[in-house]
Amino acid sequence: MERLVVIGGDAAGMSAASQARRLKGPRELEIVAFERSHFTSYSACGIPYWVGGDVTERDELIARTPEEHRERAIDVRMRTEVTELDIAGQRVRSRDLESGAESWTGYDKLVLATGARPVRPALPGIDAHGVHGVQTLDDGQALLDTLRRTRGRRAVVVGAGYIGVEMAEALLKRGFEVTVVNRGEQPMATLDPDMGALVHGAMDGMGIAVVNGAEVTKILTGPDGRVRAVATERAEYPADVVVLGIGVEPETTLAGAAGLPLGVYGGLLTDLAMRVRGYENVWAGGDCVEVLDLVSGRERHIALGTHANKHGQVIGSGAGGGYATFPGVVGTAVSKVCDLEIARTGLREKDAREVGLRYVTVTVEATSRAGYFPGAAPMTVKMLAERRTGRLLGVQIVGREGAAKRVDIAAVALTAGMTVERMTALDLGYAPPFSPVWDPVLVAARKAVGAVREAG
Repeated sequence: MERLVVIGGDAAGMSAASQARRLKGPRELEIVAFERSHFTSYSACGIPYWVGGDVTERDELIARTPEEHRERAIDVRMRTEVTELDIAGQRVRSRDLESGAESWTGYDKLVLATGARPVRPALPGIDAHGVHGVQTLDDGQALLDTLRRTRGRRAVVVGAGYIGVEMAEALLKRGFEVTVVNRGEQPMATLDPDMGALVHGAMDGMGIAVVNGAEVTKILTGPDGRVRAVATERAEYPADVVVLGIGVEPETTLAGAAGLPLGVYGGLLTDLAMRVRGYENVWAGGDCVEVLDLVSGRERHIALGTHANKHGQVIGSGAGGGYATFPGVVGTAVSKVCDLEIARTGLREKDAREVGLRYVTVTVEATSRAGYFPGAAPMTVKMLAERRTGRLLGVQIVGREGAAKRVDIAAVALTAGMTVERMTALDLGYAPPFSPVWDPVLVAARKAVGAVREAG
């Protein structure tokens, strides 16, 4: 019997284990999975909505419990952290976090699904009571406990990316006065600054104070050791609770120490079958890997559950004796803050310049439905196209209800390598309750065709 060892019990790891089990029964393949937290197979993306009260119970975010995995003959070892990889000896060292006991486990096949770690700068006061990261269900529970105990109602969110804006909304719903401290030019650095400015204006209108171009220098504490303010070079922002939303980086400490190949962002490098390059019996997936960007042709790190689950399916197929591939991504992501929807796919202007692409940009204002139909909401669509060929390079959308998921049209077009001219002929669904006659994405494509022609 072969043994498959999986390090990491969330999306990529347990998807891989489950897929491998579908292909090979317990008499053919033993599967051992190590997870250092209290939970398996949960939606980290749902934590802000649990904190904000949209999701009422923590367990609603759990897709499959350890017991359910064990019923499928997957040996899940909870609260167990892998501390060392011996690639040459095909074994891993683990420590039981409750008892402290350590042991070695051999493997024939290994899956690394160690995820990402939140960026936590070494600032004075960063470990004070009331300062929270939000990466796991344990983190979410700790934050909720603090919100329920604290008497003050002032919250500061450090960072204005996806987690930052989603947590700002959650805290606002909890009745807190919210300030977002952002070192970037505008919130949502995954957008171009002109589109980020739309997000900034909308957040201001919701009562969320956004401070841009502000680098946090320290966390100030009171005599009781609890956070009392967040300090930048120019000002102090009173806080009874602080949430860190600065971003994440691949958790590849073990992999790096074992000599496995890492990319420029610190993520593991794999082939199309998600095998770690140069290692026939080692796979990696989820937030700890870098993947191919189909638009730019370069590797990049994108931490999203959608990719992690797909990686797991591919890895499980390979580990279970089948074959599947993960061709790459185009960088699609959506988010919201209150009723404002935010979406992007493909390249920003900055990305296009970095890879040496010449491009044109267009921006259009449109509505989510026929303008005369009740509930029609405004949206702004920005589109990038390659100057010479007209190839679609990227789309960003900021608007109200019905805006964000339109980015999927562009994601498909990017994956297919379509030009903006070809996009204008797409046969999209139309009825006044759902769209204008010309969908906003196609309006932008038409305008981009003209910009490409004018550019020669």
